[in-house]
Amino acid sequence: MRFAMLGSGSKGNATLVEAGGTRILIDCGFNLGDTEQRLQRLGVEPQALDAILVTHEHGDHLGGVARLARRYRIPVWMTHGSYAAWKDRAVPHALRFSPHQHFTIGALGIQPYPVPHDAREPCQYVIAHGNLRLGVLSDAGHVTPHMRSMLADCDALMLECNHDPQMLSDGPYPEALKRRVGGSRGHLSNAQAAGLLHGYAVSRLQHLVLTHLSETNNCPELARRIVVEAIDADAEWIVCARQDAGLDWREVV
Repeated sequence: MRFAMLGSGSKGNATLVEAGGTRILIDCGFNLGDTEQRLQRLGVEPQALDAILVTHEHGDHLGGVARLARRYRIPVWMTHGSYAAWKDRAVPHALRFSPHQHFTIGALGIQPYPVPHDAREPCQYVIAHGNLRLGVLSDAGHVTPHMRSMLADCDALMLECNHDPQMLSDGPYPEALKRRVGGSRGHLSNAQAAGLLHGYAVSRLQHLVLTHLSETNNCPELARRIVVEAIDADAEWIVCARQDAGLDWREVV
């Protein structure tokens, strides 16, 4: 199994996962031309995508899905609630599921799980191929026991470290937006992400990628330092996905 990111942050998100001849895209928050360029940078032709999975309806995750799906006739999978909130449903194939429902796409096992976020029916995913598990967690206001259980024993983990609470408090966002981002249905702070990793089977992790970092209320060095302190591990193998460059391919074996 391998994975990469086209970009990560409030200006657009998209994650590639492939194994066993199956290739999926999780979210697409970029316009069509930008998406095509970012895919080509990773050596992927859009018509080679087998499916697009959606986490929720916010524009930085869903904004580019419909045009990409229409242009290349790619099936789109999302929860019933996300579909209900989707304003541009004119795609060739739209499939809906419960956030507790396991399903397969080609060689990949897909296990969605619900998260607390200010969207209609948001979910995140654990992607499996054989005995390998890739956990994806972003856009959640806090960590629930169910989320912790779902993400246990992953071989690779993509984990939101959106903001530093002090930087958010002191920063330029309007007060209402500060409350939204830092609230229980907003985004995970560095410390909340680090808290998820307390007691985690870190020794099994081949990759730990910190994602959705705010360009205004966080910085990679701070996010990495707080996570490193939480797991008491070498910092070199922990990386931050970027808004512009995303994340190059990483292999899980």
